[in-house]
Amino acid sequence: MYTQNELMFPSHAIPKLRSARGEQWDALVERLSMLPETHEDVLAFMLMMIRLNGCLPCETDSYRAMRGCVMCTLQTLRRFKEPDEALLRLYEEARRDMRRHLLLMQPAAQSESIAAR
Repeated sequence: MYTQNELMFPSHAIPKLRSARGEQWDALVERLSMLPETHEDVLAFMLMMIRLNGCLPCETDSYRAMRGCVMCTLQTLRRFKEPDEALLRLYEEARRDMRRHLLLMQPAAQSESIAAR
């Protein structure tokens, strides 16, 4: 019944957002589409879209979820009335947050690798 539904914005949806906004947006989507899904820039974009779309309270039986992440995101981008520069600022904010989180996780990852030896 709920095929291909995710509750958080997925990385595989990024290329489908091409042409949803202006040239700056297209350039960002194009660059991110070439990166692996675990790259911090892709993760930051996903975080930005999760925030912008309001993915956290999304329910599997909601209209938004049934339409799918791509359709929900395209609708969100159409409704976003500010210029692309505002979206890019949100992306940069998400990048800073992602980098901060990854830096905080590094000591824990290093401790785990040392303990595994």
